[in-house]
Amino acid sequence: MTRTLIHGGLVITASDEVHADVLIEDGRIAALAAPGVLTADRTIDATGKYVIPGGVDVHTHMELPFGGTFASDTFETGTRAAAWGGTTTIVDFAVQSVGQALREGLDAWHAKAEGNCAIDYGFHMIVSDVNDETLKEMDLLVEEGVTSFKQFMAYPGVFYSDDGQILRAMQRSAENGGLIMMHAENGIAIDVLVAQALARGETDPRYHGEVRKALLEAEATHRAIRLAQVAGAPLYVVHVSAAEAVAELTRARDEGLNVFGETCPQYLFLSTDNLAEPDFEGAKYVCSTPLRPREHQARLWRGLRTNDLQVVSTDHCPFCFTGQKELGRGDFSKIPNGLPGVENRMDLLHQAVVDGHISRRRWIEIACATPARMFGLYPKKGTLAPGADADVVIYDPHAEQVLSAETHHMNVDYSAYEGKRVTGRVETVLSRGVPVVTEREYTGHAGHGAYLPRSTCQYLT
Repeated sequence: MTRTLIHGGLVITASDEVHADVLIEDGRIAALAAPGVLTADRTIDATGKYVIPGGVDVHTHMELPFGGTFASDTFETGTRAAAWGGTTTIVDFAVQSVGQALREGLDAWHAKAEGNCAIDYGFHMIVSDVNDETLKEMDLLVEEGVTSFKQFMAYPGVFYSDDGQILRAMQRSAENGGLIMMHAENGIAIDVLVAQALARGETDPRYHGEVRKALLEAEATHRAIRLAQVAGAPLYVVHVSAAEAVAELTRARDEGLNVFGETCPQYLFLSTDNLAEPDFEGAKYVCSTPLRPREHQARLWRGLRTNDLQVVSTDHCPFCFTGQKELGRGDFSKIPNGLPGVENRMDLLHQAVVDGHISRRRWIEIACATPARMFGLYPKKGTLAPGADADVVIYDPHAEQVLSAETHHMNVDYSAYEGKRVTGRVETVLSRGVPVVTEREYTGHAGHGAYLPRSTCQYLT
C-alpha cells in the first residue's frame, strides 16, 4: 500500500486553516499532523501553497439535449476540464422525458457517463412528467442514492411542471427524504413576453435578458417556497440571479424554513453588458436564469456572506458559438441556453477571496463542503479529515493566469471569461489519492471516476 504525504502547505477547510501535513493511504485521508511528524513512500511538496478539498460542483449538464442540439461537453471532456479546474466531484442531471419512466432517463445517463469520467460523479433526476408511477419511482430512486429531483417552472412544453404537479412531487419528497431543486422562473408569463418582443422585431441576444424579468424569477421563487411550505418539504432553488429572488429566500430562511439557494459564477462576474455585446457576440452569454444588470451582484455576494445563499455551482451547459449558439441568429429565443464554466469556478471564487468578497474558509464552504452536505456526500467529499476520500487540490494562491478559450480544456469554442485576469491556480489534483493533474500536467484518465450513490440532505435545520 502506497502512502502519500502532502507536506508544507496551509490546509484550508470550511472550518479551519492550519499548517499541517496530510497523509493519504488507500485512497483516503489517513491523518493530518504537525509538519515533519509523518513519513510516507511519496511526498508532494506544498510549501507556500494551499491544500484544499476537491471542489464539488452539484449542477452540471454534460451532453444535455436542448433546443435541437446537445451540450458540447461529454462526460469525458467535461470531467477532465473539471479536474483541471480543481473540481473532483460533479452531480449531473439525468432527464426524464414526458411519457417516459424516471428509470429510463436515469439508465440513459448512466450509459453516457459509465467508464468515461475522470472524476467521481452522481446524478439528480429531472422530473418532467409527474404522475402516480413517477411518484412511486421517486421513492425507489431515493433508496438507491438518487436523492434529489429537479423541477422547472420554466420551459412550457419541454420540462415545465404546473403548481399541482410541483406540489405532488414536494409532498412525496417530504415523505421519502428527497430534496426538490427548482428552476424558479414564471415560464408561462415569459413566453408571452418573448412572443411580444419578437413581434416588435426585438431579436438580438440582449432581449433574452429583458423578457426573463427579475420580478418573474422572484415571483416563481416565492411561489415555490410557499408550495414547499404547504408540502412540509425542503427546497433548493437553483441558479439564483436576481436581488429580488434573494430577498424571497432571505425572508423564508428568517421564518425558519428549510429553503436553500444556489448561485453561479456567471451571475457574480458577468452582467447584461455581456448580453448586449454587438455582432451577435451576446449569444455566448445566453443562459436561464439570465444575466442581470451589474447592480444585482452586490446582493448576491451579500447573500453568500450571510448564508442566505449556500452554494456556488456552475450550471455548466456549454454550446459552441459556431454552429450552436448561431441557431438563434435573428431570433434570441432559439439560442441554446447555457454557459461553460466547470473549469473556472474554483479560480473565480478564489479571485473573490482576493477581492475581499468572501473569506478563504467561506470559499471552501460554498464550493466544497456545503454542496457535499446538501446532497448527501459529506464527509466522504467536501473536506480534508481522516476517513474522507483523498480528493485534494494543491492550489497556488499567488500564480496569475488569464482565462481564455485558447488555454481552457472544456470542449467549447469560447470562454465566458475571455481575457479575465485572476490570481490563483490549480497545480496538482488528486482524486481518491490518484493524481489526475500533476504540476499542471494531466495525468488522469477516462474511467477513473466512480459513480456516487448519495444519502439524503445533511443540511436541514
